[in-house]
Amino acid sequence: MKFGFVVRLRHLPELGRPPHYSEVREMALRAEAGGFDSLWLFDHLLYRSPGHPTQGIWEGWTILSALAEATRHVELGTLVLCTQFRNPALVAKMAHTLDEISQGRFILGVGAGARWNEAEFTAFGMPFAQRLGRFAEALQILKPLLREGRVDFAGQYYQVRDCEITPRGPRASGPPLLVGASGPRMLRFAAQYADLWSPAAYLSTPDSFAAPRARLRAACAEAGRDPTTLAVTALVALAYPDLGEPPPSPHIPAYLSGPPGELVSVLHGYARMGVSHLMLYCAPFTVTALGRLAEVIQEYRRQSPGNSGGL
Repeated sequence: MKFGFVVRLRHLPELGRPPHYSEVREMALRAEAGGFDSLWLFDHLLYRSPGHPTQGIWEGWTILSALAEATRHVELGTLVLCTQFRNPALVAKMAHTLDEISQGRFILGVGAGARWNEAEFTAFGMPFAQRLGRFAEALQILKPLLREGRVDFAGQYYQVRDCEITPRGPRASGPPLLVGASGPRMLRFAAQYADLWSPAAYLSTPDSFAAPRARLRAACAEAGRDPTTLAVTALVALAYPDLGEPPPSPHIPAYLSGPPGELVSVLHGYARMGVSHLMLYCAPFTVTALGRLAEVIQEYRRQSPGNSGGL
């Protein structure tokens, strides 16, 4: 089982502002040195809700491109890129380019955009209606451009005629495609197109993963796909309250917390459930919390010497 670290780009309670790039870079390099297998960035433009001030976030792809140059070994992924924010053919071009910069370390994670954050679509002039229909067409463009480097497509929302990606990145089949999906229709898209799947929700204990995994298996059965050919990932929110109580969030139902031994047991539980890549969202986003989490992962690996990760 691989371990990913979520690099946070939005307003941080512990700082009272979004982190500067120098701070993001330092955390990314510390995560790489600490033994994490991958770094993951969210894709939002702003956070805005009635009665609350707007909270900012850096644009994720730009930061990810910089981290591709700054790092050496970790995989780099989007969790997940909203396909409505950028033309899908352009995203494929960007993905091959970023895979070249990172020397084959990029994972393209995509989704249909957050239902709860329509304000960011409106603020930046992006279409919010028919999100799933647009996402379905985006996948029909992205997948062949990643794999073969060519597509000719005319749909209701996108027209990409005789498109070719050249030059291609370092991998003949392009970067892997991850789909974040939780609802029935999105799960069908994952079963049809994805190399990796994310439940598109924060989890805590391994038990919280059972129901999403069962729904994915049902979607694979409906699509006629062997579920063992689709790598499953999970996003876990983890907190160190003694370093700073995390603010309540409607999107994080529960934070995982506890002494190192308990946390190691939880990691083993996810491994037993077949998770190939566990992404960890750590609160607070500080060097101290990252160091503690790295020690937990190192202890897990000491207990599982034959588990070196992999898809």
